[in-house]
Amino acid sequence: MTIKQFKDEALAHYSYAIVSNGVMAVVDPCRNPLQYYTYAEEQKAKIIAVFETHPHADFVSSHLQIHEETGASVYVSKMTDVNYPHTGIEEGDIIKVGNVSFKAVHTPGHSPDSFTFLASEGDEKVLFTGDTLFIGDVGRPDLRENAGNMKAKRIELAKEMYHTLKTKFNDLPDEALVYPAHGAGSLCGKNMSDAASSTLGEERKNNWAFKEQTEEEFVEEILKDQPFIPSYFGFNVDLNSKGAANVQRSKYTIPLKLQVEDLEKDVLVVDTRDEKLYKKAHLLNSINIMARGTADKFETWLGAIIEPEEAFYLVIDSVQKLDELLERAAKIGYEQQIKGVVTLSGKLSEGSDKLDLEDFKNNKEDYTIVDIRNNSEVAKGKIFDNAIAVPLNELRDRAEEIPSTKPVVVHCAGGYRSASGSSILENELNGVEVYDLSDAIKQFQT
Repeated sequence: MTIKQFKDEALAHYSYAIVSNGVMAVVDPCRNPLQYYTYAEEQKAKIIAVFETHPHADFVSSHLQIHEETGASVYVSKMTDVNYPHTGIEEGDIIKVGNVSFKAVHTPGHSPDSFTFLASEGDEKVLFTGDTLFIGDVGRPDLRENAGNMKAKRIELAKEMYHTLKTKFNDLPDEALVYPAHGAGSLCGKNMSDAASSTLGEERKNNWAFKEQTEEEFVEEILKDQPFIPSYFGFNVDLNSKGAANVQRSKYTIPLKLQVEDLEKDVLVVDTRDEKLYKKAHLLNSINIMARGTADKFETWLGAIIEPEEAFYLVIDSVQKLDELLERAAKIGYEQQIKGVVTLSGKLSEGSDKLDLEDFKNNKEDYTIVDIRNNSEVAKGKIFDNAIAVPLNELRDRAEEIPSTKPVVVHCAGGYRSASGSSILENELNGVEVYDLSDAIKQFQT
């Protein structure tokens, strides 16, 4: 078999194409299927199968579009209530793709309906583990309490993950390859390696989840210090269960507006430009969620700050960014919420306050400091003792907790998130000076 791994850097998502004897399968595809079509053409292969390890929370899958455009069968757990054409699978089912046999292995823990697909050809064995087994970690068990048709308590799923690790991989050799759906930077786990793949033997030796421990010890470890859950996660589980719309048709129905000076005052604006451009001039009711490149976690923070189905305008700094930004919003299914993509007029006068850094250093008591890092980050230690901690994903709902008696300084860990946080408080705290500490935070870290 020939295997190609595709990586979405911004979401730390891995998907796969497996080719054998002129046919191809895709595992856990991203929203836009064109890269898989291109690879199929290069390999002179026909796509006949899509394997979904589970209904994903952090991205939208193109399984329905691939089915409609290629005729491929979509394989997903019989336990999952889906509304698109599919073939339901259960433990032990075998699906042939060319000379490769895909065995369905029920591996609950991340979700009740999670499956691992064991691909075998001769002596070669490859595990496509989805969000069950990562490199150095396992999938978090706390995402299904409020999403999907199969709700499950985190403790129940943590125990299921323990038994999955204890029982489901025992008869497989150490040299079996492990290909997960995510790597470091994903919110679907907490301690993932930077490595894109591994072997089962390496994971047995190095992954904490395989070490000898009681169920109680395992449950305690897996549940502690998990990252926050963005608002869009439940929305994506439901959307993936329904089957998302064709991404090309969905993106290009969105209107483009050029050289805009103002918009409806009651509609939110998401401004994707660099913070320096944003602070010089922006529209009222804007939130600065930067999307300068894949290192900016635009998708994650768009889906954490903006609620599913909440309408917004999307500001880009050039029409050359149009396709890229629509694509990035579509990865999490938010393209349907965009009222229009706009570029800005050079006549805008609304700007942000600029912090006098030396005055702040010498007179911190004259400012209200707001720490918008995640709870797990703050738990490891505050940067400013008197800071008020409100995570960025909760800031819009908790802005009234910020006193309005002093100028406000917003900080995060490196400067990216504070651009968003300060812009949120500019909107929410009328008449209060709001400053972004930005990357100057590094001067205060020991």
